Amino acid sequence: MLHFPPVRCLYLAGGGLARGRVKWFSDEKGYGFIESESGEALFVHYSQIVADGFKTLREGAPVEFEVVDGSRRREAARVRELKQD
Repeated sequence: MLHFPPVRCLYLAGGGLARGRVKWFSDEKGYGFIESESGEALFVHYSQIVADGFKTLREGAPVEFEVVDGSRRREAARVRELKQD
């Protein structure tokens, strides 16, 4: 049985999810960075991408996510790519 450590989520003032854009994401490395609407750069690991199949993010794509305290920095968790209009 897998055991994952608890994740501390930092909720936004409105209690909602944060939004931002993908700065870059490396399929080879399995991680990248998201820039939040407030300008903060947040680490994102492929395991935190909510998608079917191969988990990746397109550079510049709008995303919605939770901000959590990682082991070394704040990170994006439960990341969903949003449809562009």
